[in-house]
Amino acid sequence: MANTKQEKLFAEFPAVPTAQWEEAITADLKGADYERKLVWRTGEGFNVRPYYRAENLEGLRFLGSQAGEFPYVRGTHAHNRWRVHQTVTVADASTANAEALQLLGSGVDSLGFHIAKADFSAAELDTLLRDIHLPAVDLVFCGEKMGRFADLVLAKLEKEGIAKEDARIMFVIDPLVKNLSSKGDFCSPDGKECFDRIAELLRKTKDYKHIRVINVSAQIFGNSGSTIVEELAFALSAGHDYLVRLTEAGLTVDEVARKMRFSFSVSSNYFLEIAKLRAARMLWANIVKGYNPEKNCAGKMLIHAETSRWNQTVYDPYVNMLRGTTEAMSAAIGGVHSLEVTPFDRAFEAPTEFAKRIARNVELLLKHESHFDQVTDPAGGSYYIENLTQSIANEAWKLFLEIEEKGGYTAAYKAGVIVEKVKASAANKDKNIATRRQILLGANQFPNFTEVAPAEITADTVTRAAAEGNVLTPYRGAMAFEEMRLHVDRSGKQPKAFMLTCGNLAMARARAQFSCNFFACAGIRVQDNTFFKSLEDGVAAALESKAEIVVVCASDDDYAEAAPKIKELLGGKAILVVAGAPACAPELEAQGITNFINVKSNVLETLKFYLKEMGI
Repeated sequence: MANTKQEKLFAEFPAVPTAQWEEAITADLKGADYERKLVWRTGEGFNVRPYYRAENLEGLRFLGSQAGEFPYVRGTHAHNRWRVHQTVTVADASTANAEALQLLGSGVDSLGFHIAKADFSAAELDTLLRDIHLPAVDLVFCGEKMGRFADLVLAKLEKEGIAKEDARIMFVIDPLVKNLSSKGDFCSPDGKECFDRIAELLRKTKDYKHIRVINVSAQIFGNSGSTIVEELAFALSAGHDYLVRLTEAGLTVDEVARKMRFSFSVSSNYFLEIAKLRAARMLWANIVKGYNPEKNCAGKMLIHAETSRWNQTVYDPYVNMLRGTTEAMSAAIGGVHSLEVTPFDRAFEAPTEFAKRIARNVELLLKHESHFDQVTDPAGGSYYIENLTQSIANEAWKLFLEIEEKGGYTAAYKAGVIVEKVKASAANKDKNIATRRQILLGANQFPNFTEVAPAEITADTVTRAAAEGNVLTPYRGAMAFEEMRLHVDRSGKQPKAFMLTCGNLAMARARAQFSCNFFACAGIRVQDNTFFKSLEDGVAAALESKAEIVVVCASDDDYAEAAPKIKELLGGKAILVVAGAPACAPELEAQGITNFINVKSNVLETLKFYLKEMGI
């Protein structure tokens, strides 16, 4: 007979109180500052502890609810089956239809159509949707004149007698975020025409349970450099503005909220992005509940996620596949209705078939091989992620209330508040990338030393658009490094940095590796060397290499004697750089040795300086 006795694992071990953990940590720190060493101050405005325990869940009021239950922290449904989304650009209806059918046969069940022209006809719509079985797939339309285009689609549904519950269609109509962010204002005074048109569409689609008309395009904030908290708070604020304007137009909160879709970007900040999506559902549910809807389910946030474009790179672009994978994992664990993985080459060319296939296969692997869709809210109960969820919710709510105090999203945007905050966050990220506090592999750290940009990468690809006026300008974090490196690639020159390794072998090798990575970020060719037994041999090899830069790599104790001698032997035939921040730096500077690189350097500005010195 089988033994059915249940026992708790580890019950025989005594419980270890937090105080005992803290004592052990304090002893291991040996007097070092606990807060500075172990507590992470996030860019979102809150601290993250080095570890969490069950006691850290005390006071979290949202715990205890299940997926599908208010406030929907754990998900809006009792499952985690998201839809695989890809977008087709519609220049020619027949070509787009062929591509769409191919995608449907490749695992996609949410189709995006970007309508590239304003005068799209009913006949073209028929061609576009030919052989697509509507109940089986989500259709998302964006592009020009979406109000007019929505009328075409609704007319087609009526003409063909498609059951109202079978139409799963979303129109990306977003005057508040999309239009304001790109133009700084509405197309009509105070957007009245826009919102009258939206109200009309809401009434027309009232009986279509799965048609959504309003899209809050929050990914614009993330792709312009905002923090995670800002992206969430601004999305909630814009969503609330839609509720206010449209309920004032005579619609109920249920009618408005059920017609909304939120689009978020998902960055590489793995755990915080999971927590963001969980916090988003909770906060939105509470905002809608404040309007006393007939049913709480009106507050279910429908979330579409896109992997970030902000952190994609054009150098070493295959790393983008890894970024897209971890970002997709965050979205799947956090819970979304649909997800689009950005093709790895999106930053520098129209995505190839290979890139699009890899993008959708990331999601298919997560579903069919990793089974992410078979576990609902796998993050639930994690001491760390539950606390992150609460921290992000707290900070986003504070910012949401701040925007409300300024009159709501529209008023705050027109006053420049939104753009000002996003630009400040973007500037902080730019500084962190320049100083390597934030790493973008292949751009500001561990570049491909021998890579030269192919012809399809142009100056426009890597040049950040000037931000003029009260508008948000999406960009990529790597652009400043890429612009510098492309300039070197296209200069017709091949500048070289020579590693003169001497003194202490271990320190020489460590600093040579650091320096190679440092200079290669600008496309400067590097010549590494194992070790030189004498300074004379090292300088002779450096001069023979015709390198414009010679980097002396040794220990701090070696520099006081080695660096001046190397300077003398070089005789001004190359720029001398010392790798490190030795205590003898003032003495070296007094002898004319003024170039140092170390972990505290502003990599971007330092490299620009050396390129200028070399006449590039």
